[in-house]
Amino acid sequence: MPRQMGELEDAVMTRVWQWNRPVTVREVLEDLQQERSIAYTTVMTVMDNLHQKGWVRRDVDGRAYRYTAVSTRAAYSAALMNEAWSRSDNPAAALVAFFGMMSAEQREALGDAMRVVAPTLPEPSDSPSEDGGTADEAPPSEDGGAADEAPPGSGR
Repeated sequence: MPRQMGELEDAVMTRVWQWNRPVTVREVLEDLQQERSIAYTTVMTVMDNLHQKGWVRRDVDGRAYRYTAVSTRAAYSAALMNEAWSRSDNPAAALVAFFGMMSAEQREALGDAMRVVAPTLPEPSDSPSEDGGTADEAPPSEDGGAADEAPPGSGR
């Protein structure tokens, strides 16, 4: 699992991801120098470290290397979230707390993402419930028939 990148690693990878093309140390250096004083050898070392960690691949171009991202920032973020979530002793509570921290825009993005993955998720009725029925069947009423009550919040 990935560990969170350091501040300078993230600054370098941000450029590699944004530019979405093979980049040289010199290009990254010149862009970083607009924000901070930094040496060529520092950027070269960071990019070599990112290569060693598997975040970028590099190809020889004359006397220099051109670096290309191996995956996307979205994949990196997803791996970090999955790592944090998998370490929780109560994953459901962790998700509830995480969702509670979201802004309206983040909740909207979550809804959009769920609409994308929902067609690929198994239907709830595909998995049998503990009593042998399916998950979407109404529980039996006290008289043995199916309950007529709609679930809370269903609007029925």
